[in-house]
Amino acid sequence: MELLVLGGTRFVGRAVVLDALARGWTVTALNRGVSGPLPASGGQLTADRTDPTTLARALAGRSFDLAVDTWSGTPDVVQTAADLLAGRVGRLGYVSSISVYTEGRPPGGDESWPTVETTPEVTGYPADKRGGELAAAQAFPDAILARPGMILGPWENIGRLPWWLGRAARGGRIVAPGRPQRAIQYVDVRDLASWLLDALQGTVAGPFDLTCPSGHTTTEMLLEAVVETTGSTAELVWVDQEAVLASGAEPWTQLPCWVPEGGEFDGFMEGDTSRAVSAGLRSRTVVETVRDTWAWQQQEGMPEAPAGRPPHGLPENLERQLLEGR
Repeated sequence: MELLVLGGTRFVGRAVVLDALARGWTVTALNRGVSGPLPASGGQLTADRTDPTTLARALAGRSFDLAVDTWSGTPDVVQTAADLLAGRVGRLGYVSSISVYTEGRPPGGDESWPTVETTPEVTGYPADKRGGELAAAQAFPDAILARPGMILGPWENIGRLPWWLGRAARGGRIVAPGRPQRAIQYVDVRDLASWLLDALQGTVAGPFDLTCPSGHTTTEMLLEAVVETTGSTAELVWVDQEAVLASGAEPWTQLPCWVPEGGEFDGFMEGDTSRAVSAGLRSRTVVETVRDTWAWQQQEGMPEAPAGRPPHGLPENLERQLLEGR
């Protein structure tokens, strides 16, 4: 197979390139050439995707069996690329997000839940991703719209799991938020890449929520794997949800990978992903995800975080406050 990856040097794009190369495919990555070299041998096209003329010039005369787009910015960039590739690519996979759903999706929600509005007046990550979906599907009616939730694994440049690993490696008492058995849904980036490439070779199309099934992993399983993997003597100190929220600590960013139960986050970690599972999604254990992320983190260090992303991790003053008296 001949695969075009729009991106290819960071996190999801890197995982897609590596998986495709492991299959013996011919891989071409198109990017600006400023985020580092390709992770392995492969073709390189250099272009700024936000410049339609430059993009058209780079793609001129080229055709591919499959293409994967991981763009997270404004949807007009997805539209331009999809229009240029229509008729020259067999199938397109667009990496979207479960953030495209409107608020209030209950536990057990699936792909049938309404998505956010997307108009020129509506901006922000959810609208951008939904707009990207519509653009991809307009040019490729059989496009696969991959909607991952939290993505973990090697090459993570967001800083969620790497922060926990770094914090555990320092040792001492660590705030473990909420209920130990709180379900966590995520997808290992390698499982995402593998599923997407398999799906593109098949006949499935449309939206798929991509996370491990609810209950596959809990907060306790994740954090215990983090401590064990780093070889640390760190002690997990469980702090109930009410105390965490009363302290002002921010879920998701200051306490990565964790959100409270109920309220606006109700159902966030308890979605129904049976459609993707039926289409071949397999989830490796959290121990494997944590172990391999730590190995990568020690070997390569943390890459530069995406522009505009808030820093992840619990500030020391909040950590001391939450641990006081416990």
